[in-house]
Amino acid sequence: MSAAPLDALDEAVALRAAEWFFLLQSADATEADRQRCARWRAAHPSHAQAWERAQRVGQAFAQLPPGIALPVLGRARRRAAVRALALLLVAAPTGWLAVRQTPARDWLADRRTATGERQALALADGTQLQLDTASAVDIEFDSAQRLIHLRSGAIHIQTAPDAQVPPRPLRVATAQGTLQALGTRFTVRQEVDHVLVAVFEGAVQARPAAPGAGALVLQAGQQARITRGQAGPPAPVEPQADSWTRGVLHVRDMPLRDFVAELGRYRPGVLRCDPAVAGLRISGVFQLRDTTAVIDSLPQALPVAVAYRSRYWVVVTAPDS
Repeated sequence: MSAAPLDALDEAVALRAAEWFFLLQSADATEADRQRCARWRAAHPSHAQAWERAQRVGQAFAQLPPGIALPVLGRARRRAAVRALALLLVAAPTGWLAVRQTPARDWLADRRTATGERQALALADGTQLQLDTASAVDIEFDSAQRLIHLRSGAIHIQTAPDAQVPPRPLRVATAQGTLQALGTRFTVRQEVDHVLVAVFEGAVQARPAAPGAGALVLQAGQQARITRGQAGPPAPVEPQADSWTRGVLHVRDMPLRDFVAELGRYRPGVLRCDPAVAGLRISGVFQLRDTTAVIDSLPQALPVAVAYRSRYWVVVTAPDS
């Protein structure tokens, strides 16, 4: 019997393969477990195929320190990790594109969004949290503080008053430092070497991670880049900086290279801009729910062409190039 086609892996088989993958990665795996997994793989060609995919996709978890495996993770996070891996197995090969671009810690985050997905949720204290495309957060509320770890991507926060007395501070921890909300609505976006904080209501105190670095309080209408060593200087918030929360990309006189890079955050695969047209400027309001339609409309607005190398590899280039 031949193996199932690449795009037809059964969800139940994928889930079982993911469970086996995490079990055998754990320190508690026994020889009996390995033998049972071997028998399961041999029982049907689709089982072997699912296991092979799990091995390939599971490379994303190779970045985890030794010992962080099934028994070490909390039960809820363990289930989330298994579901995330199973979803990638079913979605192959597009899942493999995503896993190569996403650190393992993001797959294990308390909350995460896939490329092109946005998610809104209410936290235990009533705070409203929105995750942008390809974003991941861990949420840690205890008796002393309300803490959101931004692992990747961007978030929008509308804080709620804390019912606990005295009120617990609400903080966002990033690789570059910590942000403390002062009754506010704001966005935080993680970049490679900095975070961008934009405040729409209230105020936010930004404290870089480096010892001795000065803190900065951003007021409504201000934004700033925060590095590990410095916060600021403050600048006016860019118009429509939070438009992604409404499912649109709002740009004004933006270089095409920047527009293509930003749009590419909301679609799987590769979206590139040819240097020959990178300096063209574009303005408008674009719906993020259909990035292909946005790409296909570009030749109507600018002297460009769109070349599809495949569904997941698109280049915006000069006409007749």
